[in-house]
Amino acid sequence: MRGLALRRLGLASFTVALVVVLTFLLAHLAPGEPMVGDAELRHADPSLVERQRRLFGLDRPLPEQLARYTANALRGELGESFALRRPVAAIIRERLPNTLLLGGAALLLSFAIGLLAGTIQAARRGSRTDRAIGALVALAYAMPSFWLGLVLLFVFGQLLHWLPIGGMTDPLRHDAMAAPARIIDVLRHTLLPALTLALVNAAAVARFQRGALADVLASDWVRTARAKGLPAARVLLRHGVRAALAPVVTLAGLSVPALLAGSVLVESVFGWPGMGRLMQEAILVRDYNLITGIGLVSGVLVALANLAADLGVAALDPRERTA
Repeated sequence: MRGLALRRLGLASFTVALVVVLTFLLAHLAPGEPMVGDAELRHADPSLVERQRRLFGLDRPLPEQLARYTANALRGELGESFALRRPVAAIIRERLPNTLLLGGAALLLSFAIGLLAGTIQAARRGSRTDRAIGALVALAYAMPSFWLGLVLLFVFGQLLHWLPIGGMTDPLRHDAMAAPARIIDVLRHTLLPALTLALVNAAAVARFQRGALADVLASDWVRTARAKGLPAARVLLRHGVRAALAPVVTLAGLSVPALLAGSVLVESVFGWPGMGRLMQEAILVRDYNLITGIGLVSGVLVALANLAADLGVAALDPRERTA
C-alpha cells in the first residue's frame, strides 16, 4: 500500500506541475493586455501600459517569468492580483471554502441520487422502471449545467419562492441570526447550485452503477447466493452493491474535475462567491497571477481526489495494490 501511495503521489505532483505550466502559458499567450480592456487599449497611453507591465514583471521573457513564478509558488507565494491589488493566496483562501462547500454538497447529492437510480435499474433490468429511469438519466446527462441552473432558479426561486435565488447567505439578516439559523440559511442557499451540479453528474454515476452492478449480479457467486435461499434484498445490497463499489469509488475521483469545471458557470448563475466565479472574473480582466493561482489550487484538488480514489480502490480490492 505504501508503494502504491508513493507512486500515485509522484504522478499527482507531476500532474499539478503540468497544470500550472499549461495554465501559465495559456494565460500569458492569450491576446490582449492585463488591466486594460480591448476597447480601452486603443485609447490607453502606451507609456502607462508599459509601466504597468514593468511593475508586474511582464516585460521580461516568458521563460524567465515562468521560472520566477515557479520558484515563488514553491515558497507559497502566488503573486499579487493585477485587478484587486491583493495577494492571490489571500483571495483564494477566502473563496476556497465556499467552493469546497458547494462541490462537497454536489458530490454527496450526485452519488446519493446516482447510486440509488443505478441500483434500481440494475435490480429491475429490462423492466419499464429501468427504461423510465434510463430516459430520465439520459435527459439529465444531456442538459447543460447553466441551463439547468436557470430552470431550477426560475421554478424554485421565482415561481414557488421556496429557495433563495442567489448568493451564499441572506445579506440583510444572516449576521443577526443565531448559529443554527445561520447554518440553515447557508444550506438553503447551497441547495439549488449544488443540485444543479449534482443532477448532471448523478446521471453519469447512475449509468456507471447500473453497468457495474448488472455485471456483478450476473456472476456465478451471486447466483450461488440466491440458490442458497438468501433474501433478494440481502443479495443485492450485501453482495451486489458492495462488490460494485470499487469502480464507483474511482468515478468519485474522476467527478471532481467535472464539478470544478461546472462550478465556473453555476457559480456565476447563482452569484455564489467561490473560485469558479473568481476564475471567470479573472479571465475577463486577464489577471494572469489570479488565473494561474486558481489553476494551481484546482490541480491540487483534482490530484488529491484521484489519489484518495486510488487508495480507496486499493483498500476495497487488494488486487489493485500491486498495480
